[in-house]
Amino acid sequence: MKPTVFIHTNHKQYIGALVSAHSMRRNSAHAEEFDVKLIELKDHMDVFGPLEGKKYLRDNVWRTWMNDDLQSFTLLRFMPPELMGYEGRAVVVDPDVFAVQDVWELLSKDMAGKAVWCCVRGKGPRAHPASSVMLLDNAKLRHWKLTDYVGKIFAGEYEYKRWMNLGYEKPETIGILPPEWNHFDRLTPETKMIHNTRRRTQPWKTGLPIDFIPSENNPYNPYAWLMYARRKLFGTYAFLGNYKPHPDKRQEDFFFGLVKECIENGTISEELLKEAMRNNWVRHDALEVLEKVPPVDRTLASLQEMPKAA
Repeated sequence: MKPTVFIHTNHKQYIGALVSAHSMRRNSAHAEEFDVKLIELKDHMDVFGPLEGKKYLRDNVWRTWMNDDLQSFTLLRFMPPELMGYEGRAVVVDPDVFAVQDVWELLSKDMAGKAVWCCVRGKGPRAHPASSVMLLDNAKLRHWKLTDYVGKIFAGEYEYKRWMNLGYEKPETIGILPPEWNHFDRLTPETKMIHNTRRRTQPWKTGLPIDFIPSENNPYNPYAWLMYARRKLFGTYAFLGNYKPHPDKRQEDFFFGLVKECIENGTISEELLKEAMRNNWVRHDALEVLEKVPPVDRTLASLQEMPKAA
């Protein structure tokens, strides 16, 4: 069984997932040694369909599950061991994660007996494992079963954020990767995977109305309370405004350069892109951006002009 890169997604982030899959193959010298597969929410509606409108504990408040939410795919990131029959190894990434360097380096890593390898997000007491990019030893994760953990989350036995942050795993089973394997909105000469994690500035969403729920998990932050009150009083996405341009033009160029390659090689059809634009899943000026975007290799070469990290 070949090692496999899994990209989990839903309809709203499907274009990003296709671009991610292309980046994994494109930037690897060992693309024949591994498979790349999507895990799509629509293929698991036997589990998620009945959850529509049900409550789950997130940010220590009860939220309503919506399959149409921007991030309704997140629970799928724990499926690869089950999908591979608890054999072999996998890398799983969010649909807004794109390979800049060779993913084979991660897939072939010595796991030193750990079940999971991932980066850390945050600093100090709020630092936590970031499950948005993980290397998995499937045989050590037989307790990862979709229906089991979904049942626990919707019964209130598991809190969503703690599960996302691997808080129910034994710490000694988790290895820590260097941050460049999950560079959060950073594109540098060291970056191995770029993660456009700041949803408000995702390069393919610029100008569209915001369709995600801001964090409400910090009881000491007045903004979190304001967002909670806004949602309760006025509705899920009321007064959130529009997505903003990404502050780093290189990251926009990198993404749209990959999109252009996907259209050229048939991974993405122009009609599929136009459909995503009509549905407000991709910015409305995407075709104009594609006309001007520099080639991916030129964008990557420009990174070498940046100062190296100390």
